[in-house]
Amino acid sequence: MQHLMRKKPMKGMRVMFDDFFVRAMIAGIGVALITAPLGCFIVWRRMAYFGDTISHSALLGVALGFLLQINISVAVFTIAALVSLSLLSLQKHVKLSSDSILGILSHSALASGLVVIAFMPGLRVDLTGYLFGDILAVSRIDIAIIYGGGLLVLLVLAWIWRPLLAETVSYDLARAEGLKPEFTRLVFMLLVALIVAIAMKIVGILLITALLIIPASTARRFAASPEMMAVGAMIAGVLSVIAGLYCSMSFDTPSGPSIVVAALMLFLVTSIVPLTKGAR
Repeated sequence: MQHLMRKKPMKGMRVMFDDFFVRAMIAGIGVALITAPLGCFIVWRRMAYFGDTISHSALLGVALGFLLQINISVAVFTIAALVSLSLLSLQKHVKLSSDSILGILSHSALASGLVVIAFMPGLRVDLTGYLFGDILAVSRIDIAIIYGGGLLVLLVLAWIWRPLLAETVSYDLARAEGLKPEFTRLVFMLLVALIVAIAMKIVGILLITALLIIPASTARRFAASPEMMAVGAMIAGVLSVIAGLYCSMSFDTPSGPSIVVAALMLFLVTSIVPLTKGAR
């Protein structure tokens, strides 16, 4: 489809850039700005597997959304939130390591989603769009949801920034200072669940963790403070979205995976750049 569009007259290209491509760019930049600061905490706290677990649970949310005929994003957020609560509960009452519990929840939620879909033989749904995203199909309503939900996420994150940072450094220290680390951790997990529900349509269930982790990892080498790393991750994420979408248009490749590949290339290029003084 994109290949055919490149053969149209310049007027057609102008219309294309004024319409769905611009919407995709705006939506992708919005998601990059939202995921960047959360991704920093995921990197600091070594919670990449948690991101995978939440994203995998999104498929169960999609299946239940179709089964119960409710909004897909609401269903995804609900299931992701329940998985987060289950993780916190199991960590307290089950004598297993966190990665084992995450593995159980991740694969169970993913398998349950596929089973629920199998019990709806009349359902004709293209899972590819949910697994890998379809950023070129975003609407103005989707953009409003992304920026509205994103603003809420960033405001809540700003509210819990100090206690969450303290709990990341030392749980015991945060508790001694009365910062309520359990509550802060729960709020952070719910924010990740909300991000998955918002960004699912952009890069898909299987790629959302990459968008959380790679830009933050790119910025980590050059940041002298947590706040600088968050800003650097935002810049890396925005550049990845722009480069990925232009490469997708140029080479007729899937948009969501192209964004992630662009993020990977940026990470690899910056990983060989010498560090500046003060960066750590």
